[in-house]
Amino acid sequence: MENSLVPGPRGCKRQGVQENHFGEEIAAVYDESTSAEFDPDVIATTVDVLAELAGDGAALEFAVGTGRVGLPLAARGVPVSGIEFSQAMADRLRATDDDERIAVTMGDMATTRVEGRFRLVYLVFNTIGNLVTQDQQVACFANAAAHLEPGGHFLIEVGVPALRRLPPGDDAHVFSHAPGYVGFDRYTDLVAQQAVSHHFVADSSGVGETQTPFRFVWPSELDLMAKLAGLSLRDRWAGWDREPFTGDSTSHVSVWTKVR
Repeated sequence: MENSLVPGPRGCKRQGVQENHFGEEIAAVYDESTSAEFDPDVIATTVDVLAELAGDGAALEFAVGTGRVGLPLAARGVPVSGIEFSQAMADRLRATDDDERIAVTMGDMATTRVEGRFRLVYLVFNTIGNLVTQDQQVACFANAAAHLEPGGHFLIEVGVPALRRLPPGDDAHVFSHAPGYVGFDRYTDLVAQQAVSHHFVADSSGVGETQTPFRFVWPSELDLMAKLAGLSLRDRWAGWDREPFTGDSTSHVSVWTKVR
């Protein structure tokens, strides 16, 4: 997916079979990514936004992973819970969470329920696309709304599909390249909104490729999913710095509020 340098969905289902692309091999190096998403300054800005939305309430992270965002948010004093599909990723989180600040529930973010009500539910780093059907994405919004207290917020960070950047006849867009790395998205089904992220990494052992399926989704479609779940759009920014979202933005951070 656009801007996604770390491969793999958690908790997605394809043709009725759950797939886990975040096994031990990926989990072991996940936090070593050089993606901007892992930059301490970016994480600090991300946590600023999330802490403000959570206020004096609790937060729930869908696909909490290794705690890249959840742990620093908990360090701000926000009670944080998480849902995670990959056992390997959850094990990494627990290994670094010495104070057991995050309660992790294993399961699919589209259907798994945890105890309590939350001021904030959030889903970052393009992960909504890892639910590869529209029904699963709709269910994710409904699940978020079910966890929220009245007036609570659901936040998603996701890229805008790069289709308009493709020359006629092309079906792939290079979203990142660096020494030893090339990542591109190939749009495979424009009707069902299916695509695959390809990540090529070259090192001393050779060249390896990881492929990740995802469903791309437009902001307006996300707004409709939110409406179906009883949520209304509060804010949409081009990034965590809250810069205005425009037709030229390549990603967005969107916040919906549960109708009181």
